[in-house]
Amino acid sequence: MTADLSQLVKAYDVRGVVPDQWDETLAELFGAAFVQVTGADAIVTGHDMRPSSPGLSRAFARGAAARGVDVTEIGLCSTDQLYYASGAFGLAGAMFTASHNPAQYNGIKMCRAGAAPVGQDTGLSEIRELVESWIDSGAPASDATPGTITQRDTLEDYSAHLRGLVDLTAIRPLKVVVDAGNGMGGHTVPTVFAGLPLTLVPMYFELDGTFPNHEANPLDPANIVDLQKRVREEDADLGIAFDGDADRCFVVDERGEPVSPSAITALVAARELARNGGKGTVIHNLITSWSVPEVVRENGGTPVRTRVGHSFIKAEMATSGAIFGGEHSAHYYFKDFWNADTGMLAALHVLAALGGQEGTLSALVAQYDRYAGSGEINSTVDDQAGRLAAIKAAYAGREGITLDELDGLTVTATDWWFNVRPSNTEPLLRLNAEARDEPTMTKVRDEALAIIRG
Repeated sequence: MTADLSQLVKAYDVRGVVPDQWDETLAELFGAAFVQVTGADAIVTGHDMRPSSPGLSRAFARGAAARGVDVTEIGLCSTDQLYYASGAFGLAGAMFTASHNPAQYNGIKMCRAGAAPVGQDTGLSEIRELVESWIDSGAPASDATPGTITQRDTLEDYSAHLRGLVDLTAIRPLKVVVDAGNGMGGHTVPTVFAGLPLTLVPMYFELDGTFPNHEANPLDPANIVDLQKRVREEDADLGIAFDGDADRCFVVDERGEPVSPSAITALVAARELARNGGKGTVIHNLITSWSVPEVVRENGGTPVRTRVGHSFIKAEMATSGAIFGGEHSAHYYFKDFWNADTGMLAALHVLAALGGQEGTLSALVAQYDRYAGSGEINSTVDDQAGRLAAIKAAYAGREGITLDELDGLTVTATDWWFNVRPSNTEPLLRLNAEARDEPTMTKVRDEALAIIRG
């Protein structure tokens, strides 16, 4: 096939339509290039439930083994289960998933040993260059003795590791609705939750990479409507939704109302700081709520603000020794999980916090959800740089307002802030605004949007 790798290799992973943009032949080349760039002598692979995933994963393993590398296949797994295997076994890894993308997509999330990320600046660009050079002629023959390809089940070990990081022994009985979206949560949740005092109401646990019920992207409000309805019908204590590869979790309270990922970040941060004697650094990206750094400081920690994107979070986690990190996108990162993101561990923290007291989830998270936020609002624009410049000109020099350009443009006043960031892949500007009350947030949001869309 003729492949356009500029459309396939993204900032953090490989992702595209199968077989239009890539296929098993290309996956085999990626396997060979991955081991050449990382220098690994053994790797671990896993895959989600998409129809194309087993074939792509095995092709990647063949490409790696042909260059003398031993491959451990853990088969069906969540992305954080692959990170567990990479960390626990000390192996570079590759996970075959397109996360929340539609069924025709697939991709590869790659990491070095210890779940250290492979992105554009940490090996992915070199992998792309090698694959491009081999597309016409194939990977050059290797003098190495071909490696082995063996299988290993890690689900029980992964579950035990997570359960060892959160004390759930004393929680009260809870009723929880879980929407797996036909993704990998349907595979992992029954084992991770086994033996806990939970009444589990499962939704869409059947593994089906065609996503017959709704897209496995809980950040889109349309995809949690079923969960919200079921929580209210079941009179449940909470609901949890996972994305397709189950590395992100989204929470709704007993009323079926969404709980902000910033509030979950603050809640988990407080718990992780308590586990660490009230000391530690917590990472948050620049569009999480003001609540997050406030709660971190109140609990003795040091908040550190970063750009949006898991490569920035993970890099800062590693350099600062942070104990925890959270993003608005419902990615949660833990030092005790090799600085990798795991929605399942965040979900266990929520269950432990709720089950450790008698109140409702809405009452519990109210202390962590202190401001009015707009959520992320996308606007299609012809000139991203020009619109950003117009916003900067409109606010520069205003009394009591500060500007910073760590990621896009952040405008901050005493009672509100907003950030505007350009999309890397589409002609979009993304606006997030927050204020101390709803009327102020609405005014700030609308004023910014008027400039963006002007």
